[in-house]
Amino acid sequence: MPQHCAAYFCANRRTIASRTRGITFHKFPKDKHVRKKWEVALRRDGFTASDSSVLCCEHFKQSDLDKTGQIVRLRDGVIPSVFSFPVHLQKLEKGRSTSTSRRADECLSVASQDSQEMATSHPQPNDDHGYALPASPTALKTRLNEALARVESLEREKKNAIAREKRAKITVNITLLLSPQ
Repeated sequence: MPQHCAAYFCANRRTIASRTRGITFHKFPKDKHVRKKWEVALRRDGFTASDSSVLCCEHFKQSDLDKTGQIVRLRDGVIPSVFSFPVHLQKLEKGRSTSTSRRADECLSVASQDSQEMATSHPQPNDDHGYALPASPTALKTRLNEALARVESLEREKKNAIAREKRAKITVNITLLLSPQ
């Protein structure tokens, strides 16, 4: 019996056709707190996930998916965030409410525009080196996040390679034991 994606108005089903299109399905987490966050993110009244409930990969950002191994997995603590809700289910973006917070928001946007203009119009002395720090804090944070994601990806690849090596050694040992001498 094919499983359906639990997201609102998602028509994806776990079938051979969806697998060939690269659509993966992911079970709801066993951790009660994370499972509750997933249920809230779906915005379905009265929905409680069962042990067989699944969400398709189309409701996660590409950065949430770990495709380093043979199986596509979700990174730890990921919450589904890509949905196309009808108007009555969309959340309104709350703006700043006090005059002080609105001024602070304006100052931040002006400062970020200034730093972007400086970074694009005047090259910094160390821009030609890959190891030099970027001029703006936001660019630095972006580079840091990219580096951390790369480290996480490489650690997963290393773990998978060690597991493959271990399985290969076991296979070789079994073959040697079973082969006639």
